[in-house]
Amino acid sequence: MKFSIGGPLKLAFRPWVEGLRNIPAEGPAILASNHLSFSDSFFLPAVLDRKVTFIAKAEYFTTPGVKGRMTAAFFKGVGQLPVDRSGGRGAGEAAVRSGIDVVERGELFGIYPEGTRSPDGRLYRGKPGGLARVALATGAPVIPVAMIDTEKIQPPGKVMPKLMRPGIRIGEPLDFSRYSGMEHDRFVLRAVTDEVMYEIMKLSGQEYVDIYATAAKRQIAEAAKAQKQAQKEAQKEAQKDVQKDVQKEADRAREAGDQERADKEQTGS
Repeated sequence: MKFSIGGPLKLAFRPWVEGLRNIPAEGPAILASNHLSFSDSFFLPAVLDRKVTFIAKAEYFTTPGVKGRMTAAFFKGVGQLPVDRSGGRGAGEAAVRSGIDVVERGELFGIYPEGTRSPDGRLYRGKPGGLARVALATGAPVIPVAMIDTEKIQPPGKVMPKLMRPGIRIGEPLDFSRYSGMEHDRFVLRAVTDEVMYEIMKLSGQEYVDIYATAAKRQIAEAAKAQKQAQKEAQKEAQKDVQKDVQKEADRAREAGDQERADKEQTGS
């Protein structure tokens, strides 16, 4: 990452960073970040002197064709691990196991507690599974991270990035050793996740929304669908109104023609 992508990325975008001192020079740690853009997983490792391993969708590694092979090579090159997330609970277990393996090797493990990118730039409720379970199972410190303005560089659906300076704020490590051995307690998992999300919120300055980002995306999609349907209905009504107006004009023209003929017949008689 540092030699193939990190240097050019920093040169092109010049990201600013606060709190680098909070990243340990060695030993394991979990970097828990907000998630605004596809590029978050590249900007954060680019500013660090250590490798960060994230979990990525398995589809990035298995897509066929030349483009698929290039994508897979790229994600492997930046240290991302493929995890099949289509299998429900089994997928979640695989992600947790992968995270634990990374931490137990003494490395940095990167994770997005929201589980997916924010659909509108706001901070959403963290999922209480992966982050908290890896932290409690390993005892590794959790370092909150805030990505700033990366959604403006490459919004979802945009291929070409906009050249501008993103920011990264790195908070102080959080110690959850007081919950050691309680990684299967759902109330503890919720408490750990909420504490991390609160620190991310303070670092990022984002508005916090107490629902999952996946639910927000679903609501946005449903609202967009409803709006599209309403527009179609409005267009149909507008077309009906136009047709009515045309018919009225035709009726008036016919009535005028009839009257004109009647007047001529009366005059001729």
